[in-house]
Amino acid sequence: MKTTILNESHRRGGAKMVDFGGWEMPLHYGSQIEEHHAVRRDAGMFDVSHMCAVDVEGADARAFLRRLLANNVDRLQIPGKALYSAMLNDDGGVIDDLIVYYLDDRRYRVVINAGTADKDLAWFGSCLAEWQLAVTVTPRREGVHALAMIAVQGPNARHKVGQVLAECRSSCAALKPFFAATVGDYFIASTGYTGEDGYEITLPADQAEKLWSALAAAGVRPCGLGARDTLRLEAGMNLYGQDMDETVSPLDAGLAWTVDLVAARDFVGKTALLARPQQQQFLGLLLLERGVLRAHQRVHTSRGEGEVTSGTFSPTLQQAIALARLPLSVQVGDAVQVAIRDKLLAARVVKPCFVRNGNILV
Repeated sequence: MKTTILNESHRRGGAKMVDFGGWEMPLHYGSQIEEHHAVRRDAGMFDVSHMCAVDVEGADARAFLRRLLANNVDRLQIPGKALYSAMLNDDGGVIDDLIVYYLDDRRYRVVINAGTADKDLAWFGSCLAEWQLAVTVTPRREGVHALAMIAVQGPNARHKVGQVLAECRSSCAALKPFFAATVGDYFIASTGYTGEDGYEITLPADQAEKLWSALAAAGVRPCGLGARDTLRLEAGMNLYGQDMDETVSPLDAGLAWTVDLVAARDFVGKTALLARPQQQQFLGLLLLERGVLRAHQRVHTSRGEGEVTSGTFSPTLQQAIALARLPLSVQVGDAVQVAIRDKLLAARVVKPCFVRNGNILV
């Protein structure tokens, strides 16, 4: 398996290590539930160095991303501004969901998922070869220019990062959501995957262990993939490979807000999306009986069948929750049934965001 630069730090911290898409990553450090609550109530940190930062540079960088992505990078006008987007194939399926940061008209940074990095980079290369644009694509994963990423999340995350990185207090404390600032060797973004405030810090790989240790000393709790999954699901955030993939339209995966079908520009997959409008809607489920919601369970509604895409037990709500693709006519508040083993258990349809910034929304 591949390992991140922080692998030994996780082992010294007593992490339970697991295979995550070919990467050896920490599942938890003893208690997934305690790690989840630490992020909701205080501050926790995640090693996300398995994700891949890619620098896209050149005279045609904007033109390349305008054509490559379903969301419109023309919206990026202020240095540091970030944009969430799907990257589609010709059939309108989701190759990956990613974040692109605007540095200037010739420079962008794109952060892609770990499990899709190889195919994403191959897609970048094939599109560049076809379109013949003046662009260089540089993955920052190996060699002397390798980068690591640490996500620090929670209501006290900004304060504790400021304690450790005094040089970032003035430039980062006032960062609005979905912005980034460059502070020395650090690229600090006010983005995250937990529904809480905080930063995603990209830095030279050889400095990652020092920062990890300093954050831990400041009271930021190390957290694993288990808590990361329950946190993102409570926040209603999609997971690639479960909530969408190359066979699923972003319109059916709750990602229509990331697709710009209004502007005159063309992009890969646009023709397919226009030819096949939304078929299902992406909503949340609250299980009203005892049980656990999991991916691929069938959802029975009075308007047809749907399917759970992601499910878990919510530590914050203390009940099972899920994200699901359901018929277009289903309404928030509808009573439905979920097939769990040989039983049909009652559930309620809700908006697909259960918890944000420590507040229960359902």
